[in-house]
Amino acid sequence: MPSELLYAAKHAKGFMPLEEGLALFETACRYGKLGPICEIGTYCGKSAIYLGAAARQTGSVVITVDHHRGSEEIQPGWAHHDPTLVDPRFGKMDSLPTFRSTIAAAGLEDEVIAIVGRSDQVAALWNAPLGMLFIDGGHSDDPVTRDYEGWAPHVVTGGALVFHDVFPDPADGGQAPYRVYRRALESGAFAEAAVAGSLRVLERIGPGI
Repeated sequence: MPSELLYAAKHAKGFMPLEEGLALFETACRYGKLGPICEIGTYCGKSAIYLGAAARQTGSVVITVDHHRGSEEIQPGWAHHDPTLVDPRFGKMDSLPTFRSTIAAAGLEDEVIAIVGRSDQVAALWNAPLGMLFIDGGHSDDPVTRDYEGWAPHVVTGGALVFHDVFPDPADGGQAPYRVYRRALESGAFAEAAVAGSLRVLERIGPGI
């Protein structure tokens, strides 16, 4: 990964550990050649830098989808809440300005395309095949399930479905991503290709989602 983009990713606001970010970059380099890369859950753009760097290297593009009002775990009163991201005019979270600044500063505006809206609403309108899908939006059961059901059917055969924050042990973190990751494996449509920390890379091997 180019040093200037690695520096930008390291210093961007977000929750992606370095080891997992580099694994995400390497995965996107492998599968981005097959079609666009789609990220569900943008927040402030940290992981989009890793994906954008891979898109530049492979000649692909990143579509990143988020309503930018924040998932449950970053709302006021929760552990990951950042009060600097609250828009005082509306009293709501708004990570979009920080995201735009992050991607512009990294020089990735040509590689990273933002769609602002709810994942399920955008998925209902989406028709293009995807080389890679990265699910990292809301981490409770309903949003992870909607992200999987709405977007995974668009992953091409040989493409990748990637989950973040997969914790088999409940003591390590929430279980919703783990449950949907297990569902994907049990569907027969995907086989596990790689593991890096809480990152799980599944490769599409057939129909059956």
